[in-house]
Amino acid sequence: MEQKAEMPWRENASRGSRLRERGRGMRAESGRTVWVTGASSGLGMYTAQALREAGWIVIAGARSFSEELRDADGMHRFPLDVTDEDSIARFCERAGAFSPRVDALVQCAAILTLGSCEETTAAEFRRVMETNFLGMVRMNQRVLPLMRKQGSGKIVLFSSINGLLGIPFQNAYTASKHAIEGYAEGLQMEVRPFGIQVCLVEPGDHRGGSQRTRLRAEAMGADSPYAGSYKKATDRIHHDESHGSDPGKLGQKVARMLGRSRLPFRKRIASPDQHLAVLLHGILPPRFNEMILSGYYLSGRSQ
Repeated sequence: MEQKAEMPWRENASRGSRLRERGRGMRAESGRTVWVTGASSGLGMYTAQALREAGWIVIAGARSFSEELRDADGMHRFPLDVTDEDSIARFCERAGAFSPRVDALVQCAAILTLGSCEETTAAEFRRVMETNFLGMVRMNQRVLPLMRKQGSGKIVLFSSINGLLGIPFQNAYTASKHAIEGYAEGLQMEVRPFGIQVCLVEPGDHRGGSQRTRLRAEAMGADSPYAGSYKKATDRIHHDESHGSDPGKLGQKVARMLGRSRLPFRKRIASPDQHLAVLLHGILPPRFNEMILSGYYLSGRSQ
């Protein structure tokens, strides 16, 4: 349900210069280094910007980054494809050469495929899982040895409200976020003895999303037996995302949270009605939850 928001990286030159100058001073003052994946757009971008403004040395990774953008706006960017082991190795090598510490890893890389369970192919499910879940696994496996050696570290995994409850026609994404939720629980128990903290961020809908990360299952056409329900559900999803919360405020909340000595294991950042939906999902019988969510997404009532 959360939206991957987008805005251009390049701002006016004077603001970029001020940020770069401020970055030099902050590096000497704090020396805290954070790696952020999925940082070219959406919540990853806003989180990276907020961390930069909070004084962190931000090493940002994304598939779309090129070498030309490497140090724009006082942030250090390197190409990163979390589905590719070679790309991850190159990113880690470059980031490690720039700063030997990894005080925090914030994992935001994600894509979304809309489609019915029946018609979304196994390959389409796999593509989402490779990015959203296994991409996190790969990055953690690279970073954990460094954090264990340091004796400390913070890992923030972007899950979703959809990691707690499912909605129709967003099934691959929902499955990937549920996988993250279970994985994080085991991860925290394993790494806590080494001084490493894990936090799940569970965003609700946020506006301004990137269409590059929003895909549609190829089989979802006008002749699909699910076409009518699919349109109702996706119209509702698009409406909620376009009218969602401010992604900049989410980034600031994550930055403040990382600045504290102790991370909460879960941090839900959502509207009151989405908090209520999660609460009811844990209390009501499954049939009642189905009625509520089906009525909301599949009724086709006016937005």
